[in-house]
Amino acid sequence: MDIDTTTVQDQRREKRVRRMQVLFSWSFGQDSFDPSFKSYVETFTQHQGDVDALIVDAAPEWPIEQMNKAELAILRSIILESLLKKTPKKVLINEAIEIGREFGTESSPKFINGVLGKILIDFE
Repeated sequence: MDIDTTTVQDQRREKRVRRMQVLFSWSFGQDSFDPSFKSYVETFTQHQGDVDALIVDAAPEWPIEQMNKAELAILRSIILESLLKKTPKKVLINEAIEIGREFGTESSPKFINGVLGKILIDFE
């Protein structure tokens, strides 16, 4: 039986986008997201201090409170995935850049690449 790798990749991307969207909503205090993501949000809140500390260390000139909410949600979701799963770091960075292109600003891909490069590659 052949596995369509494109479909698997699309499903992974879709999950990453949904997790980012949940964290985006959560950053505005909205908890009206799909209940199937409740455990994901709980896991994030358990690790939020560690995740945010990594972001602050990698981008000290950008206080988290002033960061673009879409970029912050992308960074948080990808960093959390890197802490909890064995997904290759370069795959995570590439996915984050693509999601940034879709949901962020024109400068989002460069910013996301720089921050995640420091966290996932340089800080290892």
